[in-house]
Amino acid sequence: MVDSRYGREPRVVVIGAGLAGLACATDLALAGLPVELHEASDGPGGRMRTDRRDGFLLDRGFQVFNTAYPQVRRRLPLRELLLRPFTPGVLAHTPAGPVRLTDPTRRPSEAAALLPGRNLGPRDLAALAALTARDALAPAALLRRGRDRTTAEALRRAGLSERAVDDLLRPFLAGVFLEPDLETSARFFHLVWRSMARGTLCLPADGIGSVPRLLAERLPQGVLHLDSPVRAVTDAGVVLADGTERPADAVVVATDAHTAAGLLPGLEAPEGRTVTTYYHATGTTPLPEPILLVDSTLTVLNTCVLTEVSPAYAPPGTALVSTSVLGGDAPGREAAVRSRAGELYGADTSGWRPVATYTIENALPAMRPPWPLSRGTRHAPGRHVCGDHRATGSVQGALASGARAAREVLADLHP
Repeated sequence: MVDSRYGREPRVVVIGAGLAGLACATDLALAGLPVELHEASDGPGGRMRTDRRDGFLLDRGFQVFNTAYPQVRRRLPLRELLLRPFTPGVLAHTPAGPVRLTDPTRRPSEAAALLPGRNLGPRDLAALAALTARDALAPAALLRRGRDRTTAEALRRAGLSERAVDDLLRPFLAGVFLEPDLETSARFFHLVWRSMARGTLCLPADGIGSVPRLLAERLPQGVLHLDSPVRAVTDAGVVLADGTERPADAVVVATDAHTAAGLLPGLEAPEGRTVTTYYHATGTTPLPEPILLVDSTLTVLNTCVLTEVSPAYAPPGTALVSTSVLGGDAPGREAAVRSRAGELYGADTSGWRPVATYTIENALPAMRPPWPLSRGTRHAPGRHVCGDHRATGSVQGALASGARAAREVLADLHP
């Protein structure tokens, strides 16, 4: 179909080369539409990038990769990512001391730790097992159709005691949702819990930024334009920061919610959650295992030794520790975080060297119920918006929203 204004096939401009923009541009290109993907920074990935500095791999905020997401399995050859797994479980520091909770189906040798009374009472063990089995085995469509409520309420209805929630589940889920009150949509919680039960939590050997790089490499040559910020969306297309006009039959804004709201008048940006991650280097690993530590006091969200997951994260002979907290950085906070990490690891952290600090504003949308798991991307005729803020705050949500935008653009241009 030739557009009479430009004498060519319809062209689409996608703004933002995060996961949603990469998915959208890929699907449009595969459908045969001329597409341009403009990214303001010097590389793809958005919030999912890895910096290389002084021999360290520094993810922009602590992140994990879940192999069970349908969009991940559809789009990525996982072997090329050289995935390195975490221990399937957590080490929670509770008022009663450290509690190790691992998946007995993957670590049968540690099943004895789950005997009633050791870490959890029999009712809590039965409730947690039933919850996990239901979410793992039920069709995802059934979980999506469930009545939405808060995660806290869903855990109570599952029969888990207040102690089990406060000591184990709240500290872990606070790091997943970036909020301590478990007010996140229960439908989203059940889908996340399902993916954790069915998949593997891991990291690419060369950092989380390997994921968007691999997606970008699959784009046709000439589609991705780096260091190409868009100043405005117009009736005719877009205007780049240097004043260049790029006409387009359709524009897809695949940026973060607040940038999108600035480009598309009338778009409402949801409240976002902010997280700060501190990276420290030390000569000796404080814990020789790739396991996530969580803190029932919520002084920190979680901490782990990244070099136990993948040694490539630091120069030889150096351990790299990642510790995340809610909110932004502040004077004296790094020292407080390092001190609490020392208590969690049972290690002297006075010699730990700060390597980097990343504060990620609006790292996740606040997904209070009722939260729609997917939203249409049409904002105005020929103008679309996608991203995790239009679906769920996850890799799956971002990719699925980008895919939906591509489908809706194609439906508009080729009815």
